[in-house]
Amino acid sequence: MNRRPFDPRLLRRVPAARRDLAMLAALGGLTALLVVAQATALATLLATAVDGRLHRPALAGFVAAVAARALVSWAQGTVAARAAATVKATLRADLLGAVGRHGPTWVAGQRAGQLATLAGRGLDALDPYFTGYLPQLVLSVTVPLAVLARIVLADWSSAVIIALTIPLIPIFGALLGWQAQAATERQWRRLSLLGGHFLDMVAGLPTLRAFGRARAQVDVVRRMADGHRQATMKTLRIAFLSALVLELVATLSVALVAVPVGIRLLGGGITLSTALLVLLLTPEAYLPLRAAGSRFHASMEGLTALDEALSVSAEPASTVPAGERRTTPDGSGEIRFEGVTVEYERTTALRDVTLTIRPGQRIAVIGPSGAGKSTLLGLLLGFVTPTAGRVTVDGVDLADVDLDAWRRQVAWVPQRAHLFAGSLADNIRLGAPDTPDAALARAVTDAALDEVITALPDGLATTLGERGHGLSSGQRQRVALARAFLRDAPLVLLDEPTARLDTASEAVVLAATRRLVARRTALLVAHRPALLEDADRILRVEDGRVTELTPVPAGKVAG
Repeated sequence: MNRRPFDPRLLRRVPAARRDLAMLAALGGLTALLVVAQATALATLLATAVDGRLHRPALAGFVAAVAARALVSWAQGTVAARAAATVKATLRADLLGAVGRHGPTWVAGQRAGQLATLAGRGLDALDPYFTGYLPQLVLSVTVPLAVLARIVLADWSSAVIIALTIPLIPIFGALLGWQAQAATERQWRRLSLLGGHFLDMVAGLPTLRAFGRARAQVDVVRRMADGHRQATMKTLRIAFLSALVLELVATLSVALVAVPVGIRLLGGGITLSTALLVLLLTPEAYLPLRAAGSRFHASMEGLTALDEALSVSAEPASTVPAGERRTTPDGSGEIRFEGVTVEYERTTALRDVTLTIRPGQRIAVIGPSGAGKSTLLGLLLGFVTPTAGRVTVDGVDLADVDLDAWRRQVAWVPQRAHLFAGSLADNIRLGAPDTPDAALARAVTDAALDEVITALPDGLATTLGERGHGLSSGQRQRVALARAFLRDAPLVLLDEPTARLDTASEAVVLAATRRLVARRTALLVAHRPALLEDADRILRVEDGRVTELTPVPAGKVAG
């Protein structure tokens, strides 16, 4: 975990923020000069006021310095807010890009709920860091230096005391900050678990209600939320203790300067204007450090989320640099699995699979649930990387190709077609957004989706709910088939497209599937015999091993 107040990876990953951060540094330097100018003018004004005179140039300088500090403070807030917005937008785009690069297997490993929490609440916690802590961090460097330089010219003995006591604040702040870091990490882990569990609970609410476990899960969420509350309170206690310690150290340090100055003033060893200048500038030297210490605790959650976002989104999806990738192979070429093994954290999905798929073949894959059938398709989609061995198309290793270009050669119909909140036409055009209306109409007809569209209030323009709410399972599968028809790819992958369908819907989907795989290379994962009638070959996957069934056993082809 990164414990530095500023992560240099941020400048590399978000170059657009460099200008704003440079402006913050410049404004911090300007603020330091204005602090000295304001204190100098006020000291002169007060010293002359004791004699009953009004020093008009000092008054004008004081008013100008105050106005300028207010303007610079407003500019700092504006620039910091813009930097925060830029960084959050860039990191969210990077996280989304990482999800797209790695695929669903990686998302499952990272836990979708934790990623959602990180992209939402986690990155929003960067606001206190950019708008509060970072400007104070700049001021904690520029202001003490400017104050010390001015006091050295006015009273070097006071400058020595300030120089010796200023380091006490960051030392005590660091000691407490390490404790706060550990507490914040525990708080963030609990929040991530809470977000992930809540997302799972919402997605599975119908199942929980059906089995009477909804109330029990509410109690689980309540306990997790209480754990997060306790972790938050522990973090706040450390933050309040830190504020107390920093205030105490700063107050004692100011007193160490003020008492000798007062004694020397009474003895005539220092002029009134110089004493006033020292007394006015000394608190300003400690103030930015105290403020940075207190605001650091408010930004700890954002720093933790920033470190995780930078780490997660930077995980490589391939060992081959983009500039070195070879030409994307044709999806209609010969596909070979050469000694492929796929191991997950808790199981081995495929073991030493050697297989050749010739162009135009229709291959059915059967076997029990969890045997590795979907992993076989995931390898061809680039969602899964072999632990050993390789997958080639026309002799080109899929590990060496541009996966986005390769996936344009593939049409995929998953077990559960995911539909997005949007129009039905946009959902069908998902893989080919620029498709003309005529091609869209042909895909709709080929997928037997006409009668479904006719029954919808606005036809293809009908807006679907989240996850395709408003359509049945069979209708969603037809939408997935329409996407595949519209893609018109040479390689078709179907993962149990008739699962969970009734007899009527299954017949319609089967007819559309036969039209889809005609004259294409196709790999069909199937449990039902009806999908196997037109297969050229049948492969059985069991315990991670692939065997070919020849001839097709009548009536016993399903796993």
